[in-house]
Amino acid sequence: MSVDQDSGLEAQIASWTQYLRRRRAVAGADVDELEGHLRDQVDDLVRAGLSEEEAFLVAIRRIGSLDDVSREYAREHSDRLWKQLVIDDSPQPARRRRPFLLVAGLAVGAGLAVKVPSFFGATVSADPDFYLLNVGLLVLPFLAAYFVWTRRASAAVTIAVAAAFAMTAVVLNVYPFAPDGMTLFLAAGHALVVLWLAAGVAYAGGLWRSDTVRMDFIRFTGEWVVYYTLIALGGAVLVALTLGVFGAIGLDAGTVLAEWIIPCGAAGAVIVAAGLVEAKQSVIENIAPVLTKLFTPLFTVMLLALVVAALIQRDLLETSRDLLIIFDVVLIVVLGLLLYSLSARNPEAKPGWFERLQLLMVSSAIVVDLLVLIAMVARIGAFGFSANKMASLGLNVLLLINLAWSAYLLTGILRGRIRPARLENWQTGYLPVYLGWALIVMIVFPPVFAFA
Repeated sequence: MSVDQDSGLEAQIASWTQYLRRRRAVAGADVDELEGHLRDQVDDLVRAGLSEEEAFLVAIRRIGSLDDVSREYAREHSDRLWKQLVIDDSPQPARRRRPFLLVAGLAVGAGLAVKVPSFFGATVSADPDFYLLNVGLLVLPFLAAYFVWTRRASAAVTIAVAAAFAMTAVVLNVYPFAPDGMTLFLAAGHALVVLWLAAGVAYAGGLWRSDTVRMDFIRFTGEWVVYYTLIALGGAVLVALTLGVFGAIGLDAGTVLAEWIIPCGAAGAVIVAAGLVEAKQSVIENIAPVLTKLFTPLFTVMLLALVVAALIQRDLLETSRDLLIIFDVVLIVVLGLLLYSLSARNPEAKPGWFERLQLLMVSSAIVVDLLVLIAMVARIGAFGFSANKMASLGLNVLLLINLAWSAYLLTGILRGRIRPARLENWQTGYLPVYLGWALIVMIVFPPVFAFA
């Protein structure tokens, strides 16, 4: 079949191959081979009577989805994949070098950014509150810049993301927070949520309203946490060995490590971890969903044990604020486990034992959340209102709503009345709720509670 180079079919094939070439597990020769198979399929289907557009769609379906093809090639050429994920000495085309150079440059920039305030006298030891408030503003713009560049974000998206960072910078640095005040800690912590989600808008490249794109960002976040943790553990080992080696020869490297290597390395690792996630995304199996399968049963057992303990020991939750915060963290982790299991679930698979386990885990989390809410209301009645109590109370109410509706949807999925996609859409659609609450705590709480 002779196809005009300017035809719609050629444009579709060109778009398909261009997208496939961005998959790191698929080399140029492999893409050419796949394109040959695709054209052969199209030729056969056109001769069978289909239109070119119909033939293209059927041929793509026969070959498989782009992610599946990429993943299959990754399994067959795993040695190539790992060589592409690390630095090697072999000559590489500019197209392959650009992502590494971009990540390296932004990582260096983030590392240096955390040291710039110290040149003006704002060191961690002299002004810890400044760094607490501004650490996200010093580092996360480089992550947002990475997404803006790699996603080729529009000017409107770039301006919106920059405006979010600028607004946060004004709030955090204009408000007269009391030193070591609770509103300072609340604003700093919730600012990180706001800035991370602002970077997520850059990640979405203008498609933030899409549930699919939001889920992709959630997947990215989980993978980023895993990679950053691994880098941090490796860095801790490196620091310990460096101290030991230099100490053995009578030199103290502690000052250099504490003032330069550790803060700069921690900041740069934010970008490096993001680059690693992007490099292997859609190529090899994600790590976060695998860990989800392991930890979901363990967290379910822990929550059940906590519920039983609360029933036996009635004053379990009449305890310190710190313990209540730990319970909130556990509830957030439960939602994370639910999210990442959704991200790896085959939408065509029938519900089974794992969905039943998830329902048990979520139901147990609801009971724990109710117990925590009761304890918080009791503490407010006994000690009065405060910023941290109201922030925790609001968060727990939001978590309870999320967990309760998730349990309802899981029940419907198990009965075959609800498609699993509804649960995923519920979770991704709930992200703006968390963003709204983070903005309230960051902007409204400080003046309401007199910046104390």
